[in-house]
Amino acid sequence: MSFNLNTTFSQLENFGHSLRAPSYRIAIKRTEDIYDAFQLAKKLGLTVAARGTGISYNDASLNGGGIVLDMQGMNQIEEWDPASGVIRCESGVTLEQLWQRVEPDGWWPPVVSGTMKTTLGGCLGANIHGKNNFQVGPIGEHVVEFTAMLPTGALVTCTPKKNADLFYAMISGLGMLGVFTSITLKMKRIYSGLISVDAWHVTNLRDHLNDLREHAPTHDYIVGWLDAFAGRKNLGRGQIHGARQLNEGEDPNPEKTMRLPFQHLPDRFFGVLSKSKLHYFMNPMMNNFGMRFVNMGRYALSLRHHTFRQSHAAFHFLLDYAPEWERSFGRGGLIQYQSFLPKETAEDAWRELLQLSQRRGLPSYLGVTKRHRPDKFLLTHSVDGFSLALDFKVTDSNRRRLSAMLQEFDRIALDAGGRFYFAKNSETTAESARRFLGDAAIAKFKKLKKRCDPNGALESDLYRRIFGKTQ
Repeated sequence: MSFNLNTTFSQLENFGHSLRAPSYRIAIKRTEDIYDAFQLAKKLGLTVAARGTGISYNDASLNGGGIVLDMQGMNQIEEWDPASGVIRCESGVTLEQLWQRVEPDGWWPPVVSGTMKTTLGGCLGANIHGKNNFQVGPIGEHVVEFTAMLPTGALVTCTPKKNADLFYAMISGLGMLGVFTSITLKMKRIYSGLISVDAWHVTNLRDHLNDLREHAPTHDYIVGWLDAFAGRKNLGRGQIHGARQLNEGEDPNPEKTMRLPFQHLPDRFFGVLSKSKLHYFMNPMMNNFGMRFVNMGRYALSLRHHTFRQSHAAFHFLLDYAPEWERSFGRGGLIQYQSFLPKETAEDAWRELLQLSQRRGLPSYLGVTKRHRPDKFLLTHSVDGFSLALDFKVTDSNRRRLSAMLQEFDRIALDAGGRFYFAKNSETTAESARRFLGDAAIAKFKKLKKRCDPNGALESDLYRRIFGKTQ
């Protein structure tokens, strides 16, 4: 048996550069390469995990000592119908490729992450949510059809009605049942390249959550920024951005605003400083003292309620304003912790989390809130409530303390009926996962895995952490 695969031994990292794992990296260009990689793994007794652009905050696309399939080469848009808004793509296509193909024709992806660099395969594996989750659910609800290769070599096609059990398990399934090869999505009609944004400040956590809940129904998108340094009566203060798409006729020049050059994010600040160098200038501020003043300054600038229009790319892809911004956190990298809490318990639970982080001297440097609704995917993270994402700097001196604190966060969130997102948290244990997923969901997932992957070929560091080794 011979294999013609492009294989390298690489030290791979997560997006936050806080986790590393050596792996055999195989560049995938076509579906047949996936099959060959599975056969090679079987011959060598190794496990396999799929990886797109590698920007999960945790170990979802790491597979220490095993094989990692680099799916970026399977990046062809196979069919686009501007009349219906339906597009079929290979799984290595990024959100950037996707929106740049459909936006000039008056369409936009129904759900996007905070960066346009994610691949569609990764988006489905994590079942990403956007700033409009409360309105349209996760990306999985907009998938018309997908095909995936199982470790057995079988190609399966799934829709919400055909192979429905696999459809609702593979989407959200961490890439552990099969490898997506082709994905068909329905886009969202737009009539302008602009979005109308309302921005206003909130003075405490109760007002923050109340405004997210009350203003969500009148907006297409809503997201909050939270100052995690503020305490006492100001705990949870921040700013809300509610946005809506323009109706037909509101934009006097849609032909211009929907052209790709109009959506381009500038490469330089003020036409001078290259954004690729910005993280060097940010690094000296990445400490508790500096970020306290950065958050104070941002809150001061948010005190004026204002409405403005912004391009779709500028509104959605804030993380792409400064390439490699995550490197500003330094050598130890960063951990992002995201919890999803029911609307009835979120305020008390997050008050306890924020106060605990302040007492421990481990405050979050950035907090982001969203409004959510439940969905019916097997490994769902969503609830009828809110999410709070917190970014923490990792150092040699605080790593153990930070890990212990985040496991306390899990306990607090779980006691409040919370859930977690498998593209973010890196400290969640198998017991915590069992508590929020439930024994029935885990049993169903493992039964499907036995059916799709009878020899346990598909594993990742995240899978072993949450579910244990397959065999």
